[in-house]
Amino acid sequence: MKLIIRIVLLGLLIVTSLNQELMAQAQGVRWTSDGKAYLSVNRESIVQTAVVSGQETTLVSKEQLTPAGTTKPLTVAGFAFSRDSSTVLIFTNTARVWRYNSRGDYYLLNRKTGQLRQVGKSQPSQSLLYAKLSPDGTKVAYVSRNNLFVEDIATEKTIPLTTDGTRKRINGTFDWAYEEEFGCRDGFRWSPDSKQIAYWQIDASTIRDYLMLNTTDSVYSRVVPVEYPKVGESPSPARIGVVPATGGETRWLAIPGDPQQHYLVRMEWFPSTNELIIQQLNRKQNHSIVFVAQASDGSVTPIHEETSTTWIDTKESWNRGNPSGWEWLDGGKSFIWVSEKDGWRHLYQLSRDGKKEVLLTPGPFDIAHISSIDEKNRYIYFIASPNQPTQRYLYRTKMDGKGKLERISTASEVGTHTYDIAPGGQFAQHSFNSHRVPMKTEWVRLPDHQVVRAIPRPSSAAQTPRNVEFFTIKTSDGITLDGWMRKPVDFDSTKKYPVVFFVYGEPASTTTNDVFSAGSNAQFDGDMAKAGYCYVALDNRGTPTLKGAAWRKAIYRQIGRINVRDQAMGAKKLFEQRAYLDTSRVAVWGWSGGGSTTLQLLFQYPEIYKTGIAIAAVGNQLFYDNIYQERYMGLPQENREDFVAGSPITYAKNLRGNLLYIHGTGDDNVHYSNAEVIINELVKYNKQFQVMPYPNRTHGISEGEGTTKHLRTLYTNYLLRNCPPGAR
Repeated sequence: MKLIIRIVLLGLLIVTSLNQELMAQAQGVRWTSDGKAYLSVNRESIVQTAVVSGQETTLVSKEQLTPAGTTKPLTVAGFAFSRDSSTVLIFTNTARVWRYNSRGDYYLLNRKTGQLRQVGKSQPSQSLLYAKLSPDGTKVAYVSRNNLFVEDIATEKTIPLTTDGTRKRINGTFDWAYEEEFGCRDGFRWSPDSKQIAYWQIDASTIRDYLMLNTTDSVYSRVVPVEYPKVGESPSPARIGVVPATGGETRWLAIPGDPQQHYLVRMEWFPSTNELIIQQLNRKQNHSIVFVAQASDGSVTPIHEETSTTWIDTKESWNRGNPSGWEWLDGGKSFIWVSEKDGWRHLYQLSRDGKKEVLLTPGPFDIAHISSIDEKNRYIYFIASPNQPTQRYLYRTKMDGKGKLERISTASEVGTHTYDIAPGGQFAQHSFNSHRVPMKTEWVRLPDHQVVRAIPRPSSAAQTPRNVEFFTIKTSDGITLDGWMRKPVDFDSTKKYPVVFFVYGEPASTTTNDVFSAGSNAQFDGDMAKAGYCYVALDNRGTPTLKGAAWRKAIYRQIGRINVRDQAMGAKKLFEQRAYLDTSRVAVWGWSGGGSTTLQLLFQYPEIYKTGIAIAAVGNQLFYDNIYQERYMGLPQENREDFVAGSPITYAKNLRGNLLYIHGTGDDNVHYSNAEVIINELVKYNKQFQVMPYPNRTHGISEGEGTTKHLRTLYTNYLLRNCPPGAR
């Protein structure tokens, strides 16, 4: 998702990113190489800030960021410095591609002469993606209109490295499915010696277009095509090639296997050799092979192989959405690998040839993600929570294979911790919150966790904890679910209260994390507790919590069944144990996968759930994309019955309660056709319901003036009317 570029500024190595997605997700501090300062954009300038003192030093001024002939500085969305710090590459004027603003314009600032000039001036405005400086700082490469270019900084000469790019032949970036499901966006890498570039090429020519219809931007409708491989359709063939930075013929790597039955999910250069390392997954995503490739002749050698009876997660799933980079050790002689092959998500050290493997984190617990590698002192830092899966803490262990855990997070702070650790591991940006404690952020010294400087909370931040209870509940099937409940203000256990369940239920997300937002509902216009609702969330089997691979992968070929049953049985057990819950006033709501789960609960368990609000739901699993659906459900050519049995449309005829269905007609992720097939099925059986189509809105239903307010008002009024609040 984000390519991390290492650069030197004023003699200090900086970790930065050219992709503003990092900013949007608040993921990544731009550290100096000594770990004692960081970079940021402040007051329209690029500044360096000392961790301990907070003292700021301006590195690039507002005036330097102002193009000639204008009075307004560039809005900086990302930046990178050359190794000698003489040149700065600026990302600005961004535009959205699917979910993220990854397209825009780039400028180069010569810090010696003060010259600020645009990169790729011959390309259309806002058409450049993932521009980055060569390691030697003499060139910049970028993608525009699905072709790859290199521009010489001194001469401004531009060389096209590819010329065959079209909407369906994609060089240096990815198609919709790779981006959405593997987190792959930036599709090219500079070689360490700056002489070559390795890049992905995606051939989407065999992928049929899903045709969306824009009916509001002109008097005539306009077709919006999206190359979208539905479940059951073969993947877009992908290959990786190496091309000289001076232009010329691409040498394609001889990776074995049918490209229409495999994915290439990771690729990086070795730190100091003319070799690449690549991970390939088969179409079912249950067989992984790691190859070492020779850029000189395109030959490849397999060094590591893994199989699973369900699926194998890729780096995107355990690295906060970022699949790029490789965790090298010993200058590339070994690396860190993550695997669930023993039933838990563990860290391993693998030798370069794959022949030597050391388990670094033995024991019955999962790591959530790697936080830092302190190679000098032979420590690896990671987030885990061996005793409470709804929480997160920082641990470290020696890289000796003995597996002795050392908790770094303070014992007094019970909840969810996040860290961004500086090179060398001396300092970190630390954030903590829980359902009792609002988010706080501070700079700490490691490993003693001493606070060296606090960061003031925004004045607008909510400070009053919600009255949220965390609990576990064991269903009649013997399954223990995590959950939380927020009770009404002035709660009286002798009275009856309506209950609203917030659900997701699929392998992409959890709902019961111990965070300050637990118990809140952004779609409700007001305060649910003050209105008089009990608000509840449960996490079923199949959700990606830290309970081991067996928990997470129990949902294989069972989406729409095992997760739905766990939710329903959890609700029934709550009703048995808590007499104050009014079983005649039970509502459920969710978005995307949660919208699907909402439909399933209304349709499969109408005796429990009386009202549902489903937003952007998958109505038929055969309508979703192949990477996601085949990963968790298999191939419909082999087990179509599981897709049918797990789809809401199969059970729509059972609707007895109140349903509000909401969907954006411009949703390129969960297509609006999902709404229409559900509508048709409900009409077929004379089931009365309400539907709200938002014209041309995407999966987030946020575009257009007044949309967010309208959606909240619609949601709130429907809930108040059909699941009346208050004690009885």
